[in-house]
Amino acid sequence: MTARLESLRVAISRLRESLEAPETDLSRDAAIQRFEFCFELAWKVIQERAREEGLDCQSPKGCFKLAFKTGRIKEEEGWLAMLEDRNRTAHTYDEELAKAVFRRLPNYLPLFSDLLEQLL
Repeated sequence: MTARLESLRVAISRLRESLEAPETDLSRDAAIQRFEFCFELAWKVIQERAREEGLDCQSPKGCFKLAFKTGRIKEEEGWLAMLEDRNRTAHTYDEELAKAVFRRLPNYLPLFSDLLEQLL
């Protein structure tokens, strides 16, 4: 297991933990930050694995499309929706946006977990 893959495993566990906590402003913000960590690690792990296989992807969207094409991920639409949420939360802070993204995070957790299992 690579260091980055191990980091993804830990990040997913921490995201799960944050989603199990009672919702407060602080726990919501922590969950979104942990989601962003998982997202960044996920696409970089896909990129790392692609390079090992002689393939290339340069961006999150490109890596998710490649992962879908190669069967590493099954729900391309879910990953692309995740990309949109990550872009929104990483570049601006809006309370209503944060609440909406937080409500979607439980849907993203299985996608991260499935990717991890596929890469182990």
